Amino acid sequence: MSRDRPAFALGARRIAPGARATIDLPVSVLSDHTPVSLSVHVVHGRRPGPTMFVSAAVHGDEVIGVEIVRRLLRAPSLDGMRGTLLAIPIVNSFGFLSHSRYLPDRRDLNRSFPGSPQGSLAARLAHLFLNEIVARSNVGIDLHSAAIHRANLPQIRVTPDRPGPMALAEVFGAPLIVTSKIRDGSLRQAAGERDVDMLLYEAGEGLRFDEYAVRTGVSGILRVMRHLDMISAKGVARPKRIPIRSTSSFWLRAPAGGLLRTFKTIGEEVDDGALLGVISDPFGETETEVVLEGRGLLIGRTNLPIVNEGDALFHVANVRHGDDAAATIDSLASQLEQDPMFDEDEII
Repeated sequence: MSRDRPAFALGARRIAPGARATIDLPVSVLSDHTPVSLSVHVVHGRRPGPTMFVSAAVHGDEVIGVEIVRRLLRAPSLDGMRGTLLAIPIVNSFGFLSHSRYLPDRRDLNRSFPGSPQGSLAARLAHLFLNEIVARSNVGIDLHSAAIHRANLPQIRVTPDRPGPMALAEVFGAPLIVTSKIRDGSLRQAAGERDVDMLLYEAGEGLRFDEYAVRTGVSGILRVMRHLDMISAKGVARPKRIPIRSTSSFWLRAPAGGLLRTFKTIGEEVDDGALLGVISDPFGETETEVVLEGRGLLIGRTNLPIVNEGDALFHVANVRHGDDAAATIDSLASQLEQDPMFDEDEII
């Protein structure tokens, strides 16, 4: 059957059915004449099926996705895979090397799509990624984390008016699905305009690894691949609970500047009037309480105790009263802890 399946062409390379290879697509040359490439690992199955891309480090300091891709590429489930997987662990290598969210031209790559081959450095990288990776795919998963000094509960963000991504989000099995508007210039917008169903995974903190977030990401990607019939169901467990859904969220900001002591963390349900933290001046002479108005699920928070008035402190998602968020989060975390896949040396 593999003899009837064509090779996968990318750049100057052709990947035969049943083979895999890492391909470097030229992006730019640094001021010291160092070449910079977009490195793509292609897994081209012997049998036909969908083409899916998995990308990370579009923001260079969001390194948790790099570890997710590394573990994904070592998963035994990829043996005998149908279709084609395009894995890009580091999209923004410029920011990755400098521990920065941005590119050297200070542009945000995730606001630079669809890009242009004659534009800025960000525009050129966006154009290359969109045309060489996204345009060749049927489905995509883009991996992100919170910014530096913040942490996010593992969550999937999807476009509210596209049924395809919502179905995939439920299969992925992260604790939370957030329907959010598309921002101009984002990868999610560009993919949608090309009719590519895309999930955006948010979890953990910038420049940090988080085991729960990594395991959620790896298992979620494999579940999506199983759903698309790209891999066998063996060793890929379905989530035991349906993810929580939220259609809106808001940030609770610092009412004063000073030193923040937090009493709540991500994954906790909080009620109206809950005391989330206290901000004190350095002398301990004044204290200002951070109190929630309304109720919801904490899906993000700052990890930095030094705050200025107006800084974003707690990200709260509005969830339905009937949802038992704590039970869902605990159940999914327990399932990951017991998953034998993460006991294997070749994955960890």
